[in-house]
Formats: sequence, structure tokens, C-alpha cells
Amino acid sequence: MAKAFASSNDTAEKIETLEVLAEGVYAYTAEGDPNVGAFEGEDFVVCFDARATPASANIWLDELRKHTDKPVKYLILSHYHAVRVLGASAFNAEHILASTNTAKLIEERGQQDWDSEFGRMPRLFKQPEGIPGLTRPTKITDDYTIDLGGDRGKLEVKFVGRGHTAGDLVVWHEKSKTLFAGDLVEAEAALYTGDAFHYDWSGKTLDAVKAYRAEFLLGGRGPVAKTVANTDAAIEQTRHFIQSMIEEVEKVHKRGGSLKEAFEATHNKLNAEYGHWPIFEHCLPFDVKRVWDECSKIDWPVIWTDKLDKEIWAELQGD
Repeated sequence: MAKAFASSNDTAEKIETLEVLAEGVYAYTAEGDPNVGAFEGEDFVVCFDARATPASANIWLDELRKHTDKPVKYLILSHYHAVRVLGASAFNAEHILASTNTAKLIEERGQQDWDSEFGRMPRLFKQPEGIPGLTRPTKITDDYTIDLGGDRGKLEVKFVGRGHTAGDLVVWHEKSKTLFAGDLVEAEAALYTGDAFHYDWSGKTLDAVKAYRAEFLLGGRGPVAKTVANTDAAIEQTRHFIQSMIEEVEKVHKRGGSLKEAFEATHNKLNAEYGHWPIFEHCLPFDVKRVWDECSKIDWPVIWTDKLDKEIWAELQGD
């Protein structure tokens, strides 16, 4: 029997948890659903990622308001994917930050990505009628510093290289040794890499992430990694997942095999170690297709549409 499309049959609500990692440093995780976080400044808040809809964002903001009622001055978008950005209107942020490439991708494929992700992960789109439209940044930057005021330290917002997408931003708080890495790192959750640059990501980009020597790392999904040893482990786990895909797809591609054969070889390679992780079956067809395209010298990712999603799913996850 063919598997249900992507996460379309994933209807179980997740337990959402707010953790205070250090004074004024908040992480909100959800059992493998997308993570968000915040830093509290002297008289304002900086939020990281926006969730899929304003209604979903307000659930997170209600929890954050139990700790601080300061206004959101900055909303930082790690990248352009719909589940990360379409809830932005709930924050009433003075500034919405995104990287140069994220701003480009929103204009190039934001609507198609919205349609695609709604079809893949409908549960995440709580009250989708409340989305006012595409989220566009008010400030485009690849390197930005935010002074939190008082003795709260500074945030370094930086593009460290192509990875999960062409434009992922990370946020570093030196004072607490906390890194918000977005989907450049996942902890005990499968990677979605359909728009990725696997060779850059698994090499110099993850090297740059690791160089922060974070004591707390909030990745895109999964629990917060705590201690340098555990943040290193999360980074290397992410790297291993990517490199394993590259290895299997390259072998099939070089011998002139098919995309379906590459998918089956990659599934066989990864399933024992990672198959129990959230969204593994959902992600892998799209991941393998993107690695295949890179092997075919297609540098810029194809635009995923709901039609292409279903074609690839039927080809790779069908009977």
C-alpha cells in the first residue's frame, strides 16, 4: 500500500514546551514540530521565526507573555519556508529581518512554497484563513548586530553559508553561549533538504555553525542541545544524515541508475538509524530528488509546487 502523502495523515497534536535557557533566553519546542525562540532585551523582545499562521504564533506568544510583556522589536526569519514565516503578522514587530537570498526566494517562490507546505503539513496551518499574505522583510541583511541593552549582551545575526536553503540566518548570543540555528541543525528529527545545498551544508556551513562552540543550540526541530558536547553531537548527526544521502545518491547517479533506485538505496542506508525520527518518510523523497539534481549539476533548487510534490511522491513512495 502506498504511504499517505507527506504528513497529510499526521493529525496528533504535539506537546509544546517553553524552556528558559538563561536569563531572557527562551526556546519553544514541540516534539519534532518547528521550533521558535526569543531573546529579551532591556525594553524589547527579539523573536526567531514566526510559525505557520498567526493563530499558531499567538499560542507561542501567549506562553512568552507569561515571562515578559515587552514589545517585539525584531522578528528574525531563519529562512523563507512557509511554516517559518506566515505567522509573522501576530508579532506586530517593528522590524522583520531576513537574509538577501531569503528575500529573493520569497519573491521567486513564496506562493508556491505556501501552497506546497499547506498540502504536505496541513496540521501546522492552524486557522489558515488568518494569514494576510506573504511575509516580506522590512530589513534585508546578511550580517547584523542587535544590542539588547543594559547587561543583556548583543545578538549577532549572520548568514554563515548555503545549507538548508540559500539564505539561512543564525543568531548567536555570546553572553549565554546560545545559538539559534534554524533548520541548519536538527536534533533527533529528520532533515528536510528539498531546497538545500548539500555539499556546502555538510562542509563549510556546518563547520561555521560548529565554530561558535555553543552551550545551548536550538535547531529547527527536536529538543534543545545543551553543553558543547551535545551541540557538537547534534551538528555531526546532521552532517552524517546529509553525507549519507550524498554517498548513496552519487553511487546510483554515477552508474546511470534511476532516481527511484537512488531513493531506495538511500532509504535502506538511513532507515535503521533515522527511520523512527519525526517526518523521516515525509522528507526523504524530496531530499533525494534535490541531491539527485545537484549530482546533475542543477545548482539552484527547482521550485516545489503541489503538483510536483505529488509527482515525486508517487514516483518514489508509491508501489
